[in-house]
Amino acid sequence: MELCRHTGQVVFSDPYKVSQYNHWTSPYLDHDAEAVRADNTLKLEVAELKSMFCERAQALIHGDLHTGSIMVTTDSTQVIDPEFAFYGPMGFDIGAFLGNLILAFFAQDGHASEANDRKLYKQWILRTIEDTWNLFENKFTTLWNDNKAGNGEAYLMDIYNNPELQQLVQKKYMNDLFHDTLGFGAAKMIRRIVGVAHVEDFESIADPGKRAYCEHRALEFAKILMKGRRGFQNINQVVAAIHEIPV
Repeated sequence: MELCRHTGQVVFSDPYKVSQYNHWTSPYLDHDAEAVRADNTLKLEVAELKSMFCERAQALIHGDLHTGSIMVTTDSTQVIDPEFAFYGPMGFDIGAFLGNLILAFFAQDGHASEANDRKLYKQWILRTIEDTWNLFENKFTTLWNDNKAGNGEAYLMDIYNNPELQQLVQKKYMNDLFHDTLGFGAAKMIRRIVGVAHVEDFESIADPGKRAYCEHRALEFAKILMKGRRGFQNINQVVAAIHEIPV
């Protein structure tokens, strides 16, 4: 319970107020941090996300899932550091992972050089963002269909046995989960830029001006994503929106 309270504080509270734990690439991002604290629309959105984090026991989730928590080889995938695990909203885990990939995308310009412009790597990151959501959605709905006559209480077969109704129910559920995912992903991105515990993708950019440039673009996208998440209908639209952030 204490770890959940800590997560709620650093993700949904501290970045939106003056806090001793917050830090950013100063003085370059001083105005950006102040703008987050002054953005009432952003605060309304993050309040909804924090309520969901506290109230929705949707699944057993990792609670601190990011790219550094996942160890992958050609024949094995392991997830480490489960100490923040609890029953919460599924979108929190999925969003955290996607948010870290988006941060990695925006960080690449800070690592680019004449010898390696990072363009192919950036394309790979965007494909991974798309594949992550699309494969999750496909796997989730497949398991739902394969077990629709199981012991679940939410969508009883004697109520939702019409194939057309079943499809509508699934579509609404997945749309809501997608929008939750985008919101949580945006919140994690904001925390990693103007809150506590940043990401190595940015921290390893030695030039603070170049680092701040990359972080500013990521922060601008995170705010767009949080405020406008309900307007995205699929992950391809999210990737297209990433390309629209001004250089």
